[in-house]
Amino acid sequence: MLFLKKIIKYIGYSILSVLIYIVFSIVVSLFTVNSQQKISTNSKDIYLDTNGVHLSIIIPAKLLSKKLKLDLQTNKNQKFMMFGWGDENFYLNTPTWNEFKFKYAFGALFLNNPTAIHVTSFYNKRSDWIPVKTNEIQLSKLNDFIQQTFVLDSLNQKIIIPQNIYGKNNLFYKAKGSYSPVKTCNTWANKAFKESGLKACYWTLFDFGLLNKYL
Repeated sequence: MLFLKKIIKYIGYSILSVLIYIVFSIVVSLFTVNSQQKISTNSKDIYLDTNGVHLSIIIPAKLLSKKLKLDLQTNKNQKFMMFGWGDENFYLNTPTWNEFKFKYAFGALFLNNPTAIHVTSFYNKRSDWIPVKTNEIQLSKLNDFIQQTFVLDSLNQKIIIPQNIYGKNNLFYKAKGSYSPVKTCNTWANKAFKESGLKACYWTLFDFGLLNKYL
């Protein structure tokens, strides 16, 4: 009986910890950094997208820096490039939520797994993308932030990850950093905006934290 009470108590503490974590995440996301934005007459639009959970950043191909675009193995005729960061194992084993397994989510959150940058190319702009106006300095910093996330080989080239699960317009590259409960796909996108001088959350776990700044 004593053992059972301890188990129930530990489960209760675990549930309470998760609830506190979620509430804290939502509250912190309400604080805005870089709130004073100066929109110039020659501003350029980039975009935010979400699949309902995972944030991605879309940059028109013509606005990519030479360094970022240099060795991306994408179709040169594509007009938009979408960048997302996440756990490599989760990406490659969960192309859709139908393939979701708890072990992949657990590994992403609590194991020191390698990470990847998912690059998707598009011919046309999608209507559900959220536009974000940027100036030249912000755009340059955003390009630099994304470029710095790639792991480079001895020739300073991005390292592609072979895969045959996703379509031909989806490529994966080795990335820096490790996924964790405090460093996720959404915190990466938010940090990219934050360090680029774009309006962002102080920190956000959820996709809606950053999205709400632009709706």
